[in-house]
Amino acid sequence: MRTVLLASTILLSAGSAMAQETPSNILTVERVFADPALAGPTAKGVSLSPDGELVAFLRGREDDVQVQDLWAAPTGAGEPYKLIDARALVPDAGELSEAEKARRERMRISARGVVDYSWDQQGRYILAPLEGDIFLANRADGKVRRLTETAADEIDAKVSPQGNFVSYVRDQDLVIYDLASGRERAVTTDGDGLITWATAEFIAQEELDRDTGYWWSPDEKRIALARVDESPVDVIPRLDITGGGAAVIEQRYPRAGRPNAVVELYVQDLGADRRVKVDLGTNTDIYLARVNWSADAQTLYVQRLSRDQKTLDLLAVDPATGASRVILTQKGEAWVSLNNDFRTLSDGRFLWSNEDSGWRHLYLYGRDGKLICPITQGDYPVLALEGVSESAGEVYFTASMRDGKELPIEQQLFRVGLNETTTPAAITPEGGWWSVSVNGTGTAYVGNYSDPTTPPQSALYRMDGTRVRWIEQNALDADHPFQPYVSRQPQPTFGTLQSHGETLVWQMKTPPGFDPSKTYPVVMQVYGGPSGGGVKRAWGAATDQLLTEAGYIVFRMDNRGEGYRSRAFKNALYRHMGTVEVEDQVLAADYLRSLPYVDDARIAVMGWSYGGFMSLAMLTEPKMGLAAALAGAPPTEWSLYDTAYTERYMSTPQDNPEGYAASDLVSRLDNMTGRLLLLHGMADDNVIFENTTRVLNALQEKSVPFETMLYPGQRHGVRGNPRQLHLWRTYLDFLDRTIGLRSHTAD
Repeated sequence: MRTVLLASTILLSAGSAMAQETPSNILTVERVFADPALAGPTAKGVSLSPDGELVAFLRGREDDVQVQDLWAAPTGAGEPYKLIDARALVPDAGELSEAEKARRERMRISARGVVDYSWDQQGRYILAPLEGDIFLANRADGKVRRLTETAADEIDAKVSPQGNFVSYVRDQDLVIYDLASGRERAVTTDGDGLITWATAEFIAQEELDRDTGYWWSPDEKRIALARVDESPVDVIPRLDITGGGAAVIEQRYPRAGRPNAVVELYVQDLGADRRVKVDLGTNTDIYLARVNWSADAQTLYVQRLSRDQKTLDLLAVDPATGASRVILTQKGEAWVSLNNDFRTLSDGRFLWSNEDSGWRHLYLYGRDGKLICPITQGDYPVLALEGVSESAGEVYFTASMRDGKELPIEQQLFRVGLNETTTPAAITPEGGWWSVSVNGTGTAYVGNYSDPTTPPQSALYRMDGTRVRWIEQNALDADHPFQPYVSRQPQPTFGTLQSHGETLVWQMKTPPGFDPSKTYPVVMQVYGGPSGGGVKRAWGAATDQLLTEAGYIVFRMDNRGEGYRSRAFKNALYRHMGTVEVEDQVLAADYLRSLPYVDDARIAVMGWSYGGFMSLAMLTEPKMGLAAALAGAPPTEWSLYDTAYTERYMSTPQDNPEGYAASDLVSRLDNMTGRLLLLHGMADDNVIFENTTRVLNALQEKSVPFETMLYPGQRHGVRGNPRQLHLWRTYLDFLDRTIGLRSHTAD
């Protein structure tokens, strides 16, 4: 590593204005990856108690932001207090089981300590899994009770709806714990080997946004639970390489076009100790997408997704017999997008969203599945159904919209009528990015807000938008950890480009002391694939400032296929991944080169995962003309990736051989226009390491120089401050030698 040289490079390459300011104003890579976090104290996982009297949230410790404690704050007077101290309860956290490591990887959880918690419906208890065991906090007296202390991990723990039981999965079986007697009861006993009960299978966790495999009925009389049989899934041996050695993992990994696990659904009657199988149809090659109970516990609703993901059926199930019938169906020419908008009402009606109009909107249905009326409509997509107040007759949802038209770079909370189509009214102010959690009765919400000059803040609000109290004000005052660097913080400018009738949004950040009469190198940041989009009027990553301090313009544009936009916008990449996205990024590169202050010859791209795929695809597109690419964990051949994700956007290799062949990055390597840095975690169980080794092999066979950085023990992300520091030192060093000061000096 060139630590000293790199530090001097950052100081020099940001321009002469830097020399006139004290070094304490200059953000360094060492400070970015140190504690306390530069974004300030941030409340995570904020939720309101069912009775609306207490707010709970997770907060990283000041001495180690990666270890989280559970905090609580009264909604009235009173200061926040620590409810569960992770290190006090478990001073020496041991190694997590492989199953729990994999589950956390699927959920993108990198922290330790308290990483999740849940309330009972009365708000008497808070359940918190902690380092493999289960703890229960009693709100009345504040005491924390340890429920389990076993060698095996208890995962996916829940408090039953009425607060009489705690449930969890241990050693592939479902167990319930009676809080009154303190006794355990095994609901299933034959989970072993390739059979798992009450746990979401790999595909459900990774690609369907379903992290659980069991569901309590509201009256606590029954539990719906999944049974997963992985025996049909191919075994893909992969190396799990750590700093202490290597192991061969025989991973059951369902690649595109190959068999999935067989998932069945059952209903366990806890009183009668009887289990019935739910009729999901004769075709077992389907996805169990969602499971919900009606408010009266008399109907189990199941969303069944076809293997090609073009048909989503809503089944109404009799929980006593398992008999089912289809009451509603959604269809898509490309695919049907899953969501968590299904909500049952006390009178048997339900809310659900679809994209039949071309935009995702909410609809009200009768118990029989017949449409009553649209709840929302217009040229914008609903992001999520956030809450319902049946007493007020209102529905609350988030959307990126202003004046009835989409505005992708902002997000707000809106209200609309429950029983008829009405015009949405904004609850939160415009101008930034809001995420919210509405309480069960729809009387209050926790709002999380940021904008480019406001770090993340959390507060409790009434439904009229009045703030009740701060949860984490995180004011950017003199004591804030980011305050020394505010004067040099890059403020984004936003703009749009047009592509095939679609509007693409972009943002740009420039170096301190930016002079438009000079020319600057550009780092294009890219993800490019189906996601929530990256261009937002929100608080930016501190790593962006590292790039601008080093003298780079930072540019990002969301291409077609990326972001929560219209159905047509998202469907543009169907069967053609790696084509339309790159075409749009060529448009972005052409725009950058039209700017007088951009150095045409010094443009690089960086991205991870799908962004790594895009970085390689863009480096091998001659029209991009890139000088360098930094590609992290790239899927380089889509038949190596999993079924649900790949087939949703590409169909199967058997059905779409031309599309798969065209997106194979190895076939494009002869077209590389610049230098390549390839990075990968050596224990990646998502984008398997083979995706990178095939590129290494091909480039070596072609005698093409390139650079590689591999991370032992790391999965699909590089975790922890020390390794993140190393990663970004590597990034900055490579950029400096290819498009930065050293490359320019050499020229």
